Amino acid sequence: MAAAETSSDSVVTKPFGKTDDNEPVTLYTLTNKHGVSASIMTFGAAVVNLFVPDKDGKLGDVELGYDDLTGYLDPKKDPHFGATIGRYGNRIAKGQFTLDGHTYQLPINDPPNSLHGGDKGFDRLVWNAEIVSNDPPSVLFTHISPEGEEGYPGTLKATVRYTLTEDNKLKIYFTATTDKPTVVNLTHHSYFNLSGAGSGTILDELVTINAKAYTPVDSTLIPTGEIKSVDGTPMDFRKPTAIGDRIQQVGGKPIGYDHNYVLNDPDDGVRWIATVEAPKTGRIMKVYSDQPGVQFYSGNFLDGTITGKDGKTYDQYDALCLEPQHFPDSPNQPKFPSTVLKPGDTYHCTIIYGFSTTK
Repeated sequence: MAAAETSSDSVVTKPFGKTDDNEPVTLYTLTNKHGVSASIMTFGAAVVNLFVPDKDGKLGDVELGYDDLTGYLDPKKDPHFGATIGRYGNRIAKGQFTLDGHTYQLPINDPPNSLHGGDKGFDRLVWNAEIVSNDPPSVLFTHISPEGEEGYPGTLKATVRYTLTEDNKLKIYFTATTDKPTVVNLTHHSYFNLSGAGSGTILDELVTINAKAYTPVDSTLIPTGEIKSVDGTPMDFRKPTAIGDRIQQVGGKPIGYDHNYVLNDPDDGVRWIATVEAPKTGRIMKVYSDQPGVQFYSGNFLDGTITGKDGKTYDQYDALCLEPQHFPDSPNQPKFPSTVLKPGDTYHCTIIYGFSTTK
């Protein structure tokens, strides 16, 4: 960990405060030759800032979060802003799953379910980090999760590597290995507003998702097990559609999108899965991944109680998340793609957020 500000060709590190346990946190800022930059901290291996140009070439931060570490440390104030999520992204019903005849109990931190790895998931931990490349700028974060952490079996060795390319893509590569059969579903949880963090609603932003089906959920947001066509439903984003056009039809408490999409071409590896376009700024974000699903979330639970960067309040629908991952509750859904990781195998996940503008 850096004790003072240091710099290299394209990566700058500086102290970013200390946790409640007095662990130092370091901020790594990756910058490419166009001035596009991504700042990632060792707490939660989380993206803190992401500056990309608008249609006029003006750089703006499209990442919701806080100006300093303090906000991120309070789980009541931090809805996983920019974080690496693990061991299991999304929900597991009743916090239970059975593997090889043994039932494991996880924390119930989203009653009645377990969410995003438990009370102290990967987003609540300080990761080790090292600069692995300056051209392109790249930082590798590592964490060893011991047997039984948050109730999960096996000692899991996890890595996440952030790379910023010259064509304005933030590439995120996850790996994991285990010494005992376990379940793994790592993902990234940035809250994006392509008009700029704290600039208001994302309901006018146009979304396209390369999926002809989704997984319906019950009242606790656990999949029913059905894989349902998006045809004739407000879930259909196969063509560019403003988020606000049909959001009231989605229902939910609170109302909005918080659903897993069954992506097309799951055997094709890394491929385009979604696009977001902001009419006001002309910013376009294209998402690529090798995962079978993506969770689309429209910021429903943001409620004006969070004061974020520059003292701006984050209200409902002020950001969206596109989290490529395996399906929610897969350990309890035998028809879903498996999330079991066995000793000798390596878990891989690639997520790419690419930025451009309208001409």
